Amino acid sequence: MQYYRRNLPHMQRDYTPHFITFCTKFRRILPDWARDIVLGCCVHDHDRRYRLRVAVVMPDHVHVILTPLTDESRRTLISLVELMKAIKGASAHAINRHAGNHGAIWQEESFDRVVRSSESLDAQIGYILENPVSSGLVRDWREYKWIWREPEENPYKP
Repeated sequence: MQYYRRNLPHMQRDYTPHFITFCTKFRRILPDWARDIVLGCCVHDHDRRYRLRVAVVMPDHVHVILTPLTDESRRTLISLVELMKAIKGASAHAINRHAGNHGAIWQEESFDRVVRSSESLDAQIGYILENPVSSGLVRDWREYKWIWREPEENPYKP
């Protein structure tokens, strides 16, 4: 388990899902094309550096649930700090490049918490999926373009 503190306390538990929220700087609204970029950056390292359970890119914030994986070359668990730096950094660079701008896209810190049980994981996934609905953006989460959910495993695989 890793613990560190900036303005907010952060705790990373090994081989455990983490619910993470990060917001745009000054709660700036992301245009549709920028939300495409952010969702792509969230999904990019799924099954390579983390197992992504679910992600939603809202107009001014992002929710993800992911489990950090092991970096085999270093034989250590990849830290949340490193993962968030990669997702936020890559998306900010791509958004700025597309817009011809420079500067911060994201607030420096993210809010994260360990998901402690399978019931809690199911509830948190449900919360993320319903976020666009509760915000009045769509009537059903399946209609929202900037959402990704890990495909459910088929229990009847041969």
